[in-house]
Amino acid sequence: MIAVPSHPFFENLDPANQRFIESKAGPFRLTVQDINNLIEIATDFEMWDCGLLENYWDESEFAAMQGKARKQATINRVKEKWQLLKESFPEYEKESITVVDRSNKIVFKEKKDNSKMLGSCPVFSPRTRCCNLQTLDAVINCGYDCSYCSIQSFYHNDEIIFHENFRGKLQQIKLDPQLIYHIGTGQSSDSLLWGNRNNVLGDLFEWVRENPNVILELKTKSANISYLLENDVPKNVIVTWSLNAESIVNNEEHRTAPLKSRLVAAEKVANKGVIVGFHLHPIVLFKGWQSEYAELVKSLTTRFNPEQVALVSMGTLTYIKPVIKILRRRKLRSKILQMPFEDAAGKWSYPVKLKQAFFCEIYQYFGAWADKVFFYLCMEDAGLWVPVFGYEHRDNTEFEEAMKSAYRKKIRLAGME
Repeated sequence: MIAVPSHPFFENLDPANQRFIESKAGPFRLTVQDINNLIEIATDFEMWDCGLLENYWDESEFAAMQGKARKQATINRVKEKWQLLKESFPEYEKESITVVDRSNKIVFKEKKDNSKMLGSCPVFSPRTRCCNLQTLDAVINCGYDCSYCSIQSFYHNDEIIFHENFRGKLQQIKLDPQLIYHIGTGQSSDSLLWGNRNNVLGDLFEWVRENPNVILELKTKSANISYLLENDVPKNVIVTWSLNAESIVNNEEHRTAPLKSRLVAAEKVANKGVIVGFHLHPIVLFKGWQSEYAELVKSLTTRFNPEQVALVSMGTLTYIKPVIKILRRRKLRSKILQMPFEDAAGKWSYPVKLKQAFFCEIYQYFGAWADKVFFYLCMEDAGLWVPVFGYEHRDNTEFEEAMKSAYRKKIRLAGME
């Protein structure tokens, strides 16, 4: 065996995979690129619970070939089997999987700086339809560990940052009183996970009361609603839950609240008179996805009156290549990358035709809600809107205005304005 050139994933591989790649490097005269490809494929097989690389290696089939031709045919066959798995829907167990608990490693810090808290959606792209959401980084980093999360590419995993003098920084935000603002706090952390730690929610509520032209969206995967139930929630606050099929919640959204707990929490908040919303994002295809997403939508349409609900968004997995590398380096037990990738506005996602099919199907589950709740596709190709919803917005500005108008109307109908 010969030494394998340095690769960030190699040391994380199962020792059996390491030995196998080393054993083939010399006899097959593997190039650095060959070895890198095999390491990444072996990493995927391990993450997907699909066994060892050697189970997919069949050099005997090409025994009649010699040298480079035999090597290339053997590697290509491995790639074909890997690609076939990517094009097949993964299969999940219903129960939650076990992940290493890092709660005792989380460090809470207060940060004093002059950076702006208010910014634009971090995943904005001019090639997709965007609602022009403005984001407010009330807390930085998340205590959850969703296997698909892109936040991992931006922040240190174990440090949760709170702003020093948060109230003062809110007061420094300059708003035009003649404009309506839609601002969300769930982009760099979960909006409710930490409750009112450091008086974050208290300060936010005071700020939005002083700025009635702000529609503040608290986005969460938490069931931590005690502060909302025990205090008056301002008229211009909407609380939204990210939801998913139960198999995805249990296997890919580590340490988040169970699906049922989120639904119960949302119901309690809605029954208090607070407008709620739901993000079905990221929709993930797996064996049995139709029945689980249908069941999820049925739970929503039976638990909630559409007048209580401002929005339902749909979106799916979309990655830039650096995030894919980070997910592989973390090597969680996850099937999230077991998907067919296609270029999507400069990123990687499901093929557009496949997206159209599952967005259409899930939207149809909502039935009568279609005309009573604001539905939208989050950061998806504008060409998907007409096939899915039957209409489209001409540009992002029109989309933004339609969204804000729908939210304000729902607030008035709920008697909160």
